[in-house]
Amino acid sequence: MITDDNEHTDDFVDGAQHPCGHSCRCSGKEAPRGKLHCYDWLADVPGNMADFDIVEVQFKNTRKGFFRNSLNLPLEIGDLVAVESAPGHDIGQVTLTGRLVDVQMKKANIKPDAEIRRVFRKAKPGDLEKYEEAKAKENDTMIRARKIAESLHLNMKIGDVEYQGDGNKAIFYYIADERVDFRQLIKVLAETFKVRIEMKQIGARQEAGRIGGIGPCGRPLCCASWMTNFVSVGTAAARYQDISLNPQKLAGQCAKLKCCLNFEVDSYVESVKRMPSKDVRLETADNTYFHFKYDVFKREITYSTDKNIPANLVTIDADRAFEVISMNKRGEKPQSLLREGDEKPDSKRQFNDILGQDITRFDKKKKKRKPKPKTDGQDQQQPNDQQQKRNKPERQPKAQSEGKPRTNKRPDRQQKNEQRPDRDRNGSERRQKNQNPDE
Repeated sequence: MITDDNEHTDDFVDGAQHPCGHSCRCSGKEAPRGKLHCYDWLADVPGNMADFDIVEVQFKNTRKGFFRNSLNLPLEIGDLVAVESAPGHDIGQVTLTGRLVDVQMKKANIKPDAEIRRVFRKAKPGDLEKYEEAKAKENDTMIRARKIAESLHLNMKIGDVEYQGDGNKAIFYYIADERVDFRQLIKVLAETFKVRIEMKQIGARQEAGRIGGIGPCGRPLCCASWMTNFVSVGTAAARYQDISLNPQKLAGQCAKLKCCLNFEVDSYVESVKRMPSKDVRLETADNTYFHFKYDVFKREITYSTDKNIPANLVTIDADRAFEVISMNKRGEKPQSLLREGDEKPDSKRQFNDILGQDITRFDKKKKKRKPKPKTDGQDQQQPNDQQQKRNKPERQPKAQSEGKPRTNKRPDRQQKNEQRPDRDRNGSERRQKNQNPDE
């Protein structure tokens, strides 16, 4: 079985046990890392490499190619080679050799009589230096290319740039919603960077795979970690799984439907085949029940007496549903959807919150004070506070109770009043002076 996935992305050596259970024999070399790596299960077959002279070479990220080893070089998985390109040469890594390459070519729909380019040599230190210099320019080239495209008012986004191994050619990956006339852009880019320009359009899914990221599940994006081909995803996959058709939850970071919606559809489709149809009504002696929801893995169906809203919900298993359907076909109506002896589920909720927990357990309750124990002797000697208040006599002013005249508390004020009679409280003397000015 040939798989272009990430089942074998971890580094392993000769004879090491892989997580999948196989032992890898890659001539003592570490297998290449990347999501396009395949497990060569024919590597230990005698004469495997001599039977086929074409090798599979992987370039940056998702680009692969098949090249003929016309010089019969002793190539192994993981070797860096210089291969024929137009123009010049490119640097890539050997990912597959032997008869397994023939199977991969058939999978890629490459005909045997197609023109296949050659492998020049194993990469030399000079080739690797040029290759590293070209890779170092990719980020700056992408930023400058974006500014040029913006200055030309082109409705496109340049997502990535890939330089050829010898630095004579650059591939610009872009995304656009509409068709873009980038002939002027190619001329400006060629004059600016002095290299041959090639434009490749990719979709939103491919761009998300090239950039990478973390999905809502907390794991790296599938398209960036192991997926190599993209299958169309429709809303029917969500309907089969009874997922709410909410665009915000169904869309991924590429603004398209999530690829993982297709992962479990086949299991749901097979399980639904063992369930009764949603359009079937169940007749009982007192009600007519309509399909409300089901759990395909537990094989349980919930029916409601109303077609549009949940009312008088009853949950039964699929076998019981088929029994009632067969009884209705014979003209019989059972007394209830439940079997005889089955208890009705308790509709009362244990708690009010949706988590099924009592969230009021964190509230502090007021502690009631316990009354102190009283004895007979204490009751006679120490009466209650209320009784003391009742028996206590009313408080009266001291002057009235003793029969003494009320005196001024501050004698200094009384002396001042005696010295200055004109400032009497009543002001009688002052009034007399005003009335008799001659006196």
